Amino acid sequence: MSKKPVRVRYYRFKNRLKEKAAGIGSDSKEIQAIDPEALARAEAALEQMAEDYPDWVKSIIDKLAAEHRRAVDTPHERRPIFERIRRIAHDMKGQGGTFGYPLITDFASSLHDFAGPNVGMTDNHVEIIKAHIDSMRVVINERIEGDGGQNGQMLKKGLQQAIEKYTRMK
Repeated sequence: MSKKPVRVRYYRFKNRLKEKAAGIGSDSKEIQAIDPEALARAEAALEQMAEDYPDWVKSIIDKLAAEHRRAVDTPHERRPIFERIRRIAHDMKGQGGTFGYPLITDFASSLHDFAGPNVGMTDNHVEIIKAHIDSMRVVINERIEGDGGQNGQMLKKGLQQAIEKYTRMK
């Protein structure tokens, strides 16, 4: 039996997203440029949130510390604890850089990886999680913004040394 030939049509549409976002090339009056006053209000709100970020993130770090204590106290329940830590770290990854604390993003990203489903759940892994939490706490308590300069590099190096130490230990 012979099969009928299949006809394939390929349509290429022009990507007009950039034009729509800028309000260019549209007959519709619905699409307009961004209102400068609305943009100014949004920037002011973001600045206010950035000022409040250290206090806000302290409570999140406290939640991480509480989960860490649970991991220490209940070793047989570490997998769900690590999952909660991972979810918290995931949320923190996106926030740090937005509010001027990219070191929080770096440490949260690393913590997210170390709490993943493919890592161990030994006491050493729990200590690595603690090192991440301690590093984030220093960044917020000392208000280390940006890359932190020399202090930021020392914090990163200290965390890396803790990771290496507890990864080597069996």
